[in-house]
Amino acid sequence: MEQSISTRANRAIKEKVFPGCVVGWIKDGKKKVLPFGNFTYEIDSKKVDKDSIYDVASITKVIPTSCLLLDLVHKGQISLEDQVAKYVSGFRKPEVIIKHLLSYTLNLEISSMTSLAQKPVQEIIDTVIKAPLREKPGVNYLYTNSTAALMGFIVSKVTGKKLPDLAEERFFNPLGMRRSTFEPLKKFSKEEVVPTEVSDWRGGLLQGEVHDESTYILQKNGYYLGAAGLFSTVPDLLIFSEMIFKNTHFLELGWQSNEPKFMGEYVSEIKCKTGFTGCILMINLKKNSVLVILSNRVYPKRPEDKEAINRLRTEIANIIFE
Repeated sequence: MEQSISTRANRAIKEKVFPGCVVGWIKDGKKKVLPFGNFTYEIDSKKVDKDSIYDVASITKVIPTSCLLLDLVHKGQISLEDQVAKYVSGFRKPEVIIKHLLSYTLNLEISSMTSLAQKPVQEIIDTVIKAPLREKPGVNYLYTNSTAALMGFIVSKVTGKKLPDLAEERFFNPLGMRRSTFEPLKKFSKEEVVPTEVSDWRGGLLQGEVHDESTYILQKNGYYLGAAGLFSTVPDLLIFSEMIFKNTHFLELGWQSNEPKFMGEYVSEIKCKTGFTGCILMINLKKNSVLVILSNRVYPKRPEDKEAINRLRTEIANIIFE
């Protein structure tokens, strides 16, 4: 199995799917982490190691955002049936409840939060809160940043704490996730953080600052809404997954499922979360198995599609979960 995964990861590097990656898994009670390649394609680039810190992009939506929201539900501090308007001032859509957020069955009239990235921060927030409904909530699945951002609003409103602080208090510190943070350059040197994209409008190489455009603007102004922004490592995400094995209510909502294009042959058994930067976390409760792949497939520029990274994801998933 190890050899098959090594062969596949090294092939992806040769094909320039990404300059490097870390693959980790839990299977048959054993944990393994394998690093491959380098931070960038340059000859003198630093080698990836098992503790290299990656921008995990939308994995943030579950770790910690939806898990924090589900924790509040589990503790009885909020209800899945509560109106979102109860917690988000100006959200005048009484038919929308928290369960619609966690199930991603909310369709607002927003093209995308990325399209708002160069707007003033208050305009971004107002657009999300005041956007009208395109259709009745609770009917159709639609994966969007705006839905995740509303989860972050609620978590902060109910607890009175910023999302990163609550994540450290509730999850990262108790679990010993020492290399998981929303502000990596306050805790680690830039040389420990794998770069993402070379961004013209942000002045060059992004290394240690969040890749997602709207999240970048929001966080600069003190808003941590949890659609993106987490930096982490494969060992830390495996630790979190082990916690989920003992607290399966964290898997009930908030995850992606039934998407064979990147989940592989065992899709019916898997809960998953992808990250645009080239990351994925898959949990298979039926087989007590986990797969984590962290990479920077957006370096130096994001590819036109996700076909190459999705092929890698499915092929390694098939190896791990067979």
